Order: sequence, then C-alpha cells, then structure tokens
Amino acid sequence: MSQSCSKQTLYFSGQRSVEIREESLTVLAAGQVLVRTLCSAISAGTEMLVYRGQLPTEMDVDSSLSSLSDNDAYPMPYGYACVGEVLAVGENIARDTVGKRVFVFHPHSNFIISDLDSCQIVPDDVSSQAALFLANMETAINLVQDVKPLVGETGAVIGQGIVGLLTAALLSEFPLASLCTVDKQINRRVLSSALNKVKSFDPDAQLQELQAALESSAGGTDFIVEVSGAPAALNLAIDLSGYGSRIIIGSWYGTKNAAINLGGKVHRNRLNIYSSQVSSIAPHLTARWSKARRFEVVWDAIRRLRPEQFIAKTVELTDASDVYHRIDTGEDQDVQTIFTY
Repeated sequence: MSQSCSKQTLYFSGQRSVEIREESLTVLAAGQVLVRTLCSAISAGTEMLVYRGQLPTEMDVDSSLSSLSDNDAYPMPYGYACVGEVLAVGENIARDTVGKRVFVFHPHSNFIISDLDSCQIVPDDVSSQAALFLANMETAINLVQDVKPLVGETGAVIGQGIVGLLTAALLSEFPLASLCTVDKQINRRVLSSALNKVKSFDPDAQLQELQAALESSAGGTDFIVEVSGAPAALNLAIDLSGYGSRIIIGSWYGTKNAAINLGGKVHRNRLNIYSSQVSSIAPHLTARWSKARRFEVVWDAIRRLRPEQFIAKTVELTDASDVYHRIDTGEDQDVQTIFTY
C-alpha cells in the first residue's frame, strides 16, 4: 500500500454528533509503523462521556497516551482499543515486523500510524477480537490489584459493563466467601451470573437479597468495587460496607456529579475509599511491577477468561452515528460492540 493513501477516522464533532473524516496519511518516521485496522472496540462508558460532552476541560483525556493527550475539545477523535496488521515500518524497525498483529491505544480509524513502542504485539494464540480487550482487561487487573482480596472475604462489584464483568471474572478466581455483582440491566446480570460462583442482583428490586448475600460474621462487605459510571452508586457502596471496608472507585465520572452521603457510616465506620486508575502502576507495587509485567498477566487472563464471549454485535465504522445514538438513548444495551474495517 502506498503512503499517499488516506485514512478514515471517527470524530466526535459535537455533543451527540459523530462523523467519519477522510485524512491523509503522513510519511513514516523512524520507529513508526503503519497499521491496517482489523477491528476496534467501543468503550461505552468513556466514549459516552465524550459523546455527551461530559469530559472535564481542565485535564487531558489521557496524558499517558500520545494519541489522546491533545484531545480536549470538539472536534476530536477518541477510542483506545484497535487491533490491526502492520503493513509497513519506518527506519530502525525489523522488517519481520510487517505482517504482525498489534494492539494500538488509538482512536477508531481504518489506518493508524504509531510508534512501535506504543503498540503491543498480539500473541499468535490470541484472536484479534480477543486482543481488543487488552485495555479493559488491564483495567480490571489493576482494579483487583488495588482491591487486594483476601481468602474468605466478601466482595461486590457495582456495574457490569465490560470492565465490571472482567473484574468480577478475575475476582471469581479467588477463594472468596461470596462475590456479588450489581447492575440494573438484566442482560448484564445474566452474563454476570454465568461467571464462577457469582450472584448478580438488581439494586432497585433486590437490595435486601443483595445485603443478605454479602453479610459476613463481621457485618458488612469487606470490599466493594464501583465501576458503574454513576456517581450516585457510591451511596450503595457505602450502604453495603462495614467497619473498615474498602471501596475502590474505578469509574471515571467526567463532569457528572451526585449527592454522596458522607456522614453516618463513612465517618463512624472508618471506611477506606480509594481511586483506581490504570494509566500508572499503584504506588505499593512500583518496586516490583512495570507496565510490561502487567501486560504479560493481561495476555494470560485474556487466554483464560475468553472476553470475546462478551461481544454482542459487530458493525461497520460507517454505522457509528446510529450505534452511538442507540447506546446514548438506551435502545442498545449490549455489553460490547465492535467496529470492523
């Protein structure tokens, strides 16, 4: 393929508006690769913040990713889960890199130019669709490392979007006394209930059953992971907690706010409330852990847990406007939709 060709990139052009833009491909610099995208995954939680205009304006979208760090206003491309095949390489890159499949933290586009150092080579025994979950699986592993679950503990995961499902799947591998998940959407609860030893509940209709399932001899839940994307869900986390419980916040709320009850239980129970963020390694792990080590664990988890089972729908990039509208209005409640190219 000639580098004089153009690429098609998805842009969020305004609130609740997306468009496909034709752009020229630049010449490869040293250390760069040209990637033909095979598929990319919609991150419904974060991308809905972009779509709805709920991004905070005082900070980069993600300062750790060069493809996103300059994006803070419309029109902007967004997305961070692309898998493709290397078509060409710049200087200082081995020629046998051509033909390899890579995961790229990059907005939705049919062609990508990226530093090879910013790509992750997809192992031969991992399918392209499974590899799409690299970023979300890394987030789930980061959450579990922040939870630090102990044998015999009780735990809850609030929110069963893709990150919540993956987090619950990882936690289900631990010898916990009980693990419950919470989501208002029945299709997500069905997927969650199919995980090993996981019970899933509707927080509105089954609150008493949820509390009973999590009750321990010490009273209250040992840990709660909040990944619903709804700030008000922190109140449920507080209600489920006991003395000294751990609440780990994995959601990015953007500009969304809610009234949080910080009196009563929070004060008397000495609750431990932590924020978890995947862009860096948690301070208590930095002596031994690196991003490279964590990615090794991520690939193993992808092989073991088969996250591609959660893909509900595959669509063309040209269908993006309809897809985002349906997600925004709630017409589309699929856990994971992917674009193909």
